[in-house]
Amino acid sequence: MTSPIWHPFTQHALMPEMTMVERGEGAYLYKPDGSRILDAISSWWVVTHGHCHQRLVEAAREQAGKLDQVIFAGHTHEPAEKLAEALVRLTPDGLDKVFFSDSGSTAVEVALKMALGYWHNIGEGQRQRIIVMEHSYHGDTIGTMSVGERGVFNQAYQPLLFDVDVIPSPLPGKEQDTVGALERILTDYQDEVAALIVEPLVLGAGGMLMYSADVLKDLKRHCEAHDVVFIADEVMTGWGRTETMFACDQAGISPDILCTSKGLTGGFIPLSATLCSDKFFDAHYSEDRAKMFFHSSSYTANPIACAVAYANTQIWADEPVAERIDQLVMTQAQHVETLDGHPRFENVRQCGTITAMDIKVNDQGYLSNIAPRLYQHFQEHGLLLRPLGNTVYVLPPYCVTPQDLNEIYHVISNAPDVLGL
Repeated sequence: MTSPIWHPFTQHALMPEMTMVERGEGAYLYKPDGSRILDAISSWWVVTHGHCHQRLVEAAREQAGKLDQVIFAGHTHEPAEKLAEALVRLTPDGLDKVFFSDSGSTAVEVALKMALGYWHNIGEGQRQRIIVMEHSYHGDTIGTMSVGERGVFNQAYQPLLFDVDVIPSPLPGKEQDTVGALERILTDYQDEVAALIVEPLVLGAGGMLMYSADVLKDLKRHCEAHDVVFIADEVMTGWGRTETMFACDQAGISPDILCTSKGLTGGFIPLSATLCSDKFFDAHYSEDRAKMFFHSSSYTANPIACAVAYANTQIWADEPVAERIDQLVMTQAQHVETLDGHPRFENVRQCGTITAMDIKVNDQGYLSNIAPRLYQHFQEHGLLLRPLGNTVYVLPPYCVTPQDLNEIYHVISNAPDVLGL
């Protein structure tokens, strides 16, 4: 019988059968027949410590027996309070308020509304321009599509999207083009720009494009000089992916607003948070009810999700996560060095625990015809690798072993020959 499910980012005409997964443990997913799949992309970049980490399982089980859900307007609970305090400690200095939501997209929507609401409430409502980076991706809701790359992802929805100002992505050797473009927009529209939003260090869905912490620092410096809100979308880059807890840490900067999700719960359960400096809260703090922050979701700060996320922060405090990440970074670097000389790969790159490489083909980009063939090749070899067009990337959970990585890169390096490229 045909399944009634419509899967995300899936062309069902080309992929009529889905892979059934029965359970997960560590870096592996297991099918009903007992065969296993090595999860080399952390199940869409969310799983950090491994599937079904016992401490996260126990946190969910314990909280589910005490409080499952409560409206968060006018109410609070211990898991949310403890988690918020932990997030303020873990994130860059100056992020003192925490607003919970339920996905990376909504975390970014919240950030955009915080920025625009701030300017509106302090009497500078003319500041409405949003600056974005070429090739960026921030989600699939209307606001997040508006601030992301225009193209195949959202061309059917153009009538719904608002206009933005675009600066080029900082490709190697062209970093100053990015900074210069930002400076020109800030100068030309001095009193109209509300915010700049960036994916720090790594543009994920845009092709795992990587840039230096110096560029990130320059972008923040220019925003400060022009009193423009700097939004860091750390939904993917947070929780150790770039080697530091958050990518902004590498540049030594504190964004005005930071978005986090994915690794927030260790990939166990949906939750997100948007952190901001006090001035955004203060701009909405008033006896005038019309100045309140008009955003919510039914499951804001769900107690079970918050309990799991707090348990995740304790894993970071109690277990040698940083050492695992350091080892993963070093092992990945060895494989990157080997692949760098491969005749069928180019632009082999690494940022922390993330590596990426482009296969040389004529039809580059997200819709490259090589992507489905690569995906099938990896599936046949028991690997969950989901190429971004002709870009293959590795973004594994931190429990992955050197032997696991050997297998991953062996299959990747053989792919061009097996597929006759």
